[in-house]
Amino acid sequence: MGALAPEEAFRIQPTEHCDGFLQGARLLRFICHFGSSGSKIAIAFFSLALVTAAQSADPATALALERAGKLPEAVEAWQAVVKSTPRDAAAWASLGVDLSHLQQYQDAGAAYRKAIALNPKLPGVQLNLGLAEFKSNNFEAAIPPLRAAMAENPKSTQARTLLGLSYYGAGKFADAAKHLAQASAADPTNPELHNVLAQSCLSAKNYDCAMKEYSWILQRTPDSAASHMLLGEALDGLGKTPEAITEFEAAVKADSRVPNVNFGLGYLYWKLRRYDQAAQAFENEIAADPQNAQALAYLGDVELKRENAEKALSLLTRAIAIRTDLRVAQLDLGVILTQQKKYPEALKALRRAEQLDPEQPEVHFRLGRLYQAMGDNATAQKEYARVKQLHQKVQDAVVDKMSGGKTQAEP
Repeated sequence: MGALAPEEAFRIQPTEHCDGFLQGARLLRFICHFGSSGSKIAIAFFSLALVTAAQSADPATALALERAGKLPEAVEAWQAVVKSTPRDAAAWASLGVDLSHLQQYQDAGAAYRKAIALNPKLPGVQLNLGLAEFKSNNFEAAIPPLRAAMAENPKSTQARTLLGLSYYGAGKFADAAKHLAQASAADPTNPELHNVLAQSCLSAKNYDCAMKEYSWILQRTPDSAASHMLLGEALDGLGKTPEAITEFEAAVKADSRVPNVNFGLGYLYWKLRRYDQAAQAFENEIAADPQNAQALAYLGDVELKRENAEKALSLLTRAIAIRTDLRVAQLDLGVILTQQKKYPEALKALRRAEQLDPEQPEVHFRLGRLYQAMGDNATAQKEYARVKQLHQKVQDAVVDKMSGGKTQAEP
């Protein structure tokens, strides 16, 4: 995005003209006199002068090296400056700029922090520090200086965009959406901003916002499978699963090779208990990616519901070999092993399912059945009591939502 180009708000400005900024060096005056058509010998002497000038503790020397494209030598010159005048905040800031140009972002960050410590009000340095951290993928560390840059200049679109993207990178999606919405309003035709804003809204479970953004994207790129998928996720989050299926079907039509597009469609069919269609979608995903653990696990669940226990066991075992953190796979495996009277193995699988989501009533019901089959009726009753408790908790939450949070009896 154009807004992410470096904005070096701070830079030391030369205080002398061409024939004086090397403190009276005759070689430089010679070059200025001859201009671009000057002697090759003079140019060679000047290049030699630039190499040796890096050792000089002189800001003007550093600036001359920058203008000649000699960034490593310019860095050496600024290092000499800050060594001789360590409390020169402006020199530390300029050192940071040149280190950033060399993509040495960690060292640049250290130089910017030194400049800020010496002069917190030095213009533009907080923004440059935030940019250096952002380019290093240190998103959490980029947030404080970018917030400071926003305080310094609230109208800076670049600072706001970088701040929003840093929140997104740090997984703080609600904050990301807040700032990216304002950045997008300032740059309304930027599709990349709309896309990241939509993903931020979706991750923050702000489905209305996500739908608005993906609708905007789809109007401009109607054949985008990814946009149809993400709009489908937003619709499903709003409880509009049939409409979500329509979007995923459009995504498959646009490009059936997109990773997880068939799985996503199958999952939505599965939610609506359209198991035959779900199975076909899961099989399509597995054909494209045999290592897709989620597709294997949910296809195994469909086969269990079809009472094809052996086929389900094979699929679930494959899924768990790839990923051990799929609750549906562990739960279904526990059910099958219980049916096969392999109680220790069943208990291990069901306990793993409980660990992955202890608030799901079904796993406690299955544990109760298992303990009952093992002859441990006391523990079975505890699991059944937990099932009842969790169901009551769900009912209370629904009542609380419908009553606007007023669940306490009136006096």
